[in-house]
Amino acid sequence: MFKVNALGMACPLPVIETKKALREHEAVETLVDNEIATQNLHKMADQLGYVYQMNQDSPQHYTVVISKANGEETDIPDPEVTEEVVVAPKSDDYIVVIDTNTIGQGSEELGKNLLKMFIYSLTEQDVLPSKIIFYNGGVQSVIEGSDSVEDLIKLQDNGVEIYACGACLNFFEITDQVAVGEVTNMFRIIEMMRVSDRIVKP
Repeated sequence: MFKVNALGMACPLPVIETKKALREHEAVETLVDNEIATQNLHKMADQLGYVYQMNQDSPQHYTVVISKANGEETDIPDPEVTEEVVVAPKSDDYIVVIDTNTIGQGSEELGKNLLKMFIYSLTEQDVLPSKIIFYNGGVQSVIEGSDSVEDLIKLQDNGVEIYACGACLNFFEITDQVAVGEVTNMFRIIEMMRVSDRIVKP
């Protein structure tokens, strides 16, 4: 079995390296050091229709095995190519990206209140965004106790997809506090932004 040592690699490198290896091998064993990486690998396996297995060897050592179902070949797109068919968005389609826990320069207290009001105001729009993506300091909005969690849950219940950068959550050590949305990686964030008609950033 081919092995990929992705220990210490930042997202989305474990996914990219595993996908490359699967182009040449029936099964790939990937070593990673965080749970977010295992989740991203699981999503990739599901998208490709492959078999996924994971063992946690220690708190910072996971072994993931991905194999082709029944040994059948499946075309694997290059890592740079989107993994799903993209439907042309409606003319009023847009996504929102938030990369900070404040808005604007000056007062931090005011900036946090402005961000809270911005997210609340999204819930009142006639046309909701299709997605809201959080990265860097923005991921603090999706955790338990955040001033915006209830509004984000309301948006999610109304069909808005919420995403938070896994590497960012890990950096701030708040991965286990996520209260809304899906954890993703920068590779997928770029894909979502690339195919969007419009991007709104406060």
